[in-house]
Amino acid sequence: MRALIPFLALSCLVAASGSARAQSCETLIDRVTSETAAQATERRSDYASFTASPDMTLTLACGGPDFSSVGAQYRGANPPDAYYDTFGHAGHAVTGIDAQVITEAAHKAQAAAIRLRHSNVDLGGARITCSAMVSPDKGPLTLCAVIEHSDRS
Repeated sequence: MRALIPFLALSCLVAASGSARAQSCETLIDRVTSETAAQATERRSDYASFTASPDMTLTLACGGPDFSSVGAQYRGANPPDAYYDTFGHAGHAVTGIDAQVITEAAHKAQAAAIRLRHSNVDLGGARITCSAMVSPDKGPLTLCAVIEHSDRS
């Protein structure tokens, strides 16, 4: 019986931390929805996808309280300003970094990605990464993400 008590205590702690993570992801999902007006199409405890427009989707990966990411996918080689604006607001919802700072970094990363296929711009506490590619099924695609990391300098 004594061996059972520590096991039950550990089980409760694990279950509680899982609930906290799910709640944290729910909070991020609500923030992204609120800041972008995108519609959540899938929700899980650690992931969500959204439709922002007919040619744009968002994905959210919840990596705990401080290490999450949000990506924006656009069907086309030259996204409109609305793509970058929505991406900036989604990034702000996840990282707290000013939306305009994220938008400007995404423009820089995307301009370089057109030449290099992939490019990164580091911000304090996050990295903006963009890729330009051509899918055999979907044609040209633009993919950008803002990814939190531990270096907050």
